[in-house]
Amino acid sequence: MRHGVRSKMLIMKRLPLILLVLGAWMLSYPAHAEKADQDKPIILEAQKVSVNDVQQIYDLKGQVLLIKGSIIVTGEDGRIQVDPEGYEFVDVKGARDTTASFRQRREGPADEYMQGRGAHVTYNAKTEMLTITGNANLKRSLNMQMLDQLQGWKIEYDDIKERYRVTPPANTKTEDLPLARAILSPRRKATLEK
Repeated sequence: MRHGVRSKMLIMKRLPLILLVLGAWMLSYPAHAEKADQDKPIILEAQKVSVNDVQQIYDLKGQVLLIKGSIIVTGEDGRIQVDPEGYEFVDVKGARDTTASFRQRREGPADEYMQGRGAHVTYNAKTEMLTITGNANLKRSLNMQMLDQLQGWKIEYDDIKERYRVTPPANTKTEDLPLARAILSPRRKATLEK
């Protein structure tokens, strides 16, 4: 009997945090990814690059650096696949002692950026979906001032729908919560700052 009451109390205690994370998924923002990035060339650096020009697949090993316009992706191992329309799917992993990272300038204010880190970063340029997995964090900043910050096991950012989503691992237990954290700036202040 005591365990059931304790579990309910734990859930009620953490309900504001759970609602905050769910609310982060529902928020919308005025800026989108830099649209000019799609027309920029891809610059790839790594210790080893393997190119399949027919299938438009690039495999990268060791100290990976990808630059495409304002997009910068780093990691230890990666694969980039370009579809027939010219959109890239980027899949980069960190090493045991390093993380993979993603950074992109946002359309609109001159110094607004999305940047994140984790064990694994994927970015689909066609759907504008960024996914960071494994001790993930994602920040939105304007003029080097942090506006939003998310932490969790997995973070998804849908730039078209302008939504965040932070999820815990599949085997999470109630007593392990909270495994996600969000710090969000008020929308009015963030959109009015220049």
